[in-house]
Amino acid sequence: MIAAIEKILGLKLSSKDIILNIVGGIKITEPALDLALILAIVSSYYNISLPKNMAVFGEVGLTGEVRPVPFSEHRLTELKKLGFESCILPKKGSKNIPSDMDIHLVTSIKDALQFFN
Repeated sequence: MIAAIEKILGLKLSSKDIILNIVGGIKITEPALDLALILAIVSSYYNISLPKNMAVFGEVGLTGEVRPVPFSEHRLTELKKLGFESCILPKKGSKNIPSDMDIHLVTSIKDALQFFN
């Protein structure tokens, strides 16, 4: 993921210490976490943030493309129950999207950068 950030977004991270803390000791085997981790690193690098109550999920490839993940509609339903009002998610494979959330469909990590405050 860091290689993709450096190559696609042009950020120089090799001289930075990157420490990610995942709540509750969850093992990071879920590919849907990729986009959120990338946006967290970019957020820290620029000291900017995503809007409050915005969720993010999607797998990211080495060329920066955001890939679909299974059960997107179920993930969105649960996010809504948890109080999230908007979500950034992969455009590809998105169907049956609930209309009661503000949905932002992206195809690349560059697309996702537009949602920072």
